[in-house]
Amino acid sequence: MFKKFTITDILLFISAILSLIFSEILYFQGNKVDGTFIGLWVPSILAFGIYLKLINNTKDD
Repeated sequence: MFKKFTITDILLFISAILSLIFSEILYFQGNKVDGTFIGLWVPSILAFGIYLKLINNTKDD
């Protein structure tokens, strides 16, 4: 299952997870605005990963 992941996929996934964790830490420490702002990065990072996957798939065709 994980054999299809490239190093780019893994790095993007790790950055999304770290962003989520860091935003939750900030949010629960009382920095709700900063935590929410960083939490909004998660879907953007994952969407960028999907975009890169689509670009690579169209180059192979």
